[in-house]
Amino acid sequence: MRQFISKSANETIELGKKLIDNLPKSYHVILLNGDLSSGKTTFTKGIGKALGITSVINSPTFTILKTYQGTKTLNHLDLYRMDGIGLDFDLEDYILDEDAISVIEWPSQVEELIPQKHVLVELKWLNETDREIKISTSDGNSDWIKKI
Repeated sequence: MRQFISKSANETIELGKKLIDNLPKSYHVILLNGDLSSGKTTFTKGIGKALGITSVINSPTFTILKTYQGTKTLNHLDLYRMDGIGLDFDLEDYILDEDAISVIEWPSQVEELIPQKHVLVELKWLNETDREIKISTSDGNSDWIKKI
């Protein structure tokens, strides 16, 4: 696990970019935990930037899922408004797609669908500009995180 303090939205975006720049190929699911306004979608913008996505990335709160094309596909799921496992939406097809990067905000809504091997990013609102961001892995492999 590694902890960061972001002092701005731009720093949060850059941290998301650096995560993808160093992400081993064996990880394709990134879980984002944090309260409202903690920077989850801002962090996802950095992931999109690293994947060469030029379209605007915004929260899919009301649509649940947005897919973006870049050097890899980005599946951005915001499950804040979901109630239950979401099998009706075939979310497992997106979450388990190893050829894509799947970013899941509010992952507790689909715990049953999350693969054993994933990255966990915990974001905490400190004040209007500052965020505490902790990055860890489900399997304890954190050597690559030191490079961020």
